[in-house]
Amino acid sequence: MILPILAYGDPILRKEAVPITPDYPELDDLIADMFETMYAANGIGLAAPQIGKSIRLFVVDATPFEDDEDLTEEEREAVKNFKKVFINAEILEEEGDEWAFNEGCLSIPDIREDVFRQPEIVIRYLDENFKEHTDRYNGLIARVIQHEYDHIEGILFTDKLSSLKRKLIKRKLNNIASGKINVNYRMRFPELKKKR
Repeated sequence: MILPILAYGDPILRKEAVPITPDYPELDDLIADMFETMYAANGIGLAAPQIGKSIRLFVVDATPFEDDEDLTEEEREAVKNFKKVFINAEILEEEGDEWAFNEGCLSIPDIREDVFRQPEIVIRYLDENFKEHTDRYNGLIARVIQHEYDHIEGILFTDKLSSLKRKLIKRKLNNIASGKINVNYRMRFPELKKKR
């Protein structure tokens, strides 16, 4: 089932999400719905807070980057079959010199900005079967994970911009919060909710 994605300004996007246990109700259905919602919006990652659930869960499918000609052969190989579920994730290490990459977000449509992040991470997480993993990722995959991980920490990519950049996009952000934007996927806007 395709779920509405919360727009910038919704307070759930600012909350630190809580861990879940294997008995979380209908978790398999939720994960399936999150992938379906993400694909319907042409996304490569989606965190549970973006669909109104303040839990430590996000999904990633980096395979669309496989055709990106700006990537090296090694990077293309890494994203080729990278589709994962991350439950109760915790980034243990971030390493390397920060690098800029143009990021966007399904909760903040039509805004893309360069964000600086470290290129390598070590993350501990549970998969959809609650099996624990500790993995090291780098490059584009690390960045996608860092972006989604920020969501479960209540952080948006716009928080990582300079104060000048944030001032320049303030009107756009206000328009998104109030639903004054055209998107081709289901969204829920916080300002519209208040008016009802």
